[in-house]
Amino acid sequence: MERETPCAPALLPPALAEALAGYRWARDTVGESGGAVYHLRGAAGAPDLYLKHGRGSVAEDITDEMTRLVWLAPRVAVPALTHFTRDTDAAWLVTRALDGETAYQLLETEPEQRVAVVDALANFLRRLHALPPADCPFTADHRHRLRRARARIDAGLVEGDEFDDARRGWSAEQVWAALTALTPFTAESVVTHGDYSLDNLLLRDGSVLGCIDVGRAGIADRYQDIAILWNCLGEFGGALQERFLDRYGARPLDRRRLDFHLMLDELF
Repeated sequence: MERETPCAPALLPPALAEALAGYRWARDTVGESGGAVYHLRGAAGAPDLYLKHGRGSVAEDITDEMTRLVWLAPRVAVPALTHFTRDTDAAWLVTRALDGETAYQLLETEPEQRVAVVDALANFLRRLHALPPADCPFTADHRHRLRRARARIDAGLVEGDEFDDARRGWSAEQVWAALTALTPFTAESVVTHGDYSLDNLLLRDGSVLGCIDVGRAGIADRYQDIAILWNCLGEFGGALQERFLDRYGARPLDRRRLDFHLMLDELF
């Protein structure tokens, strides 16, 4: 699919418009999550940038991402924050673009590199999960996410037509009933990314350069990240899923927790 569409500059607060003058704009078509994402490039002597903008609850999500970028920056590779502006209803977040290609792009276009890519993703996730949880100020555990998921269902925000094939035709209430039936379980609390998917990881020369879209980062069960990446890798075959589990060290596989987090992710 076409990942970007050229567009006119968005309407910005005056100071931010001045700071971003001279860039060519393109609207990102992947993973906007209710807001707008723009790729800015071509300004003389200036780095490529990404800008996220949203209002209401999306502005809250963007603000969450900004605070997490600030905390993660000295600990793990994330995009450098260049500008953040917030008013009563809207937020604008600008970061430097990371080099490299997404894990999805590499898996799709360079099949001979697939094992190396999966190994790099597993190694990076192990480093992230090794950060001391006591140092992390953000809560993202499954109890917190269950409360948010229930609120999203009640507000009619969950789109059933976007569920994975395993739950095709299910209603949001059916997903809710199935995932709550898998509780309680004993979580292993670590610092998680929250959306550890193939489009959120950038690589070059066999190494992960960094992760993006960290607005859900926080202390949670390690299977929050394991489940999402395992599910993404299914598009490229079960052998890569097994390779990831082996390389990360998720053996024996806890299928109950894996299924719980897969279903919980359907509601966001």
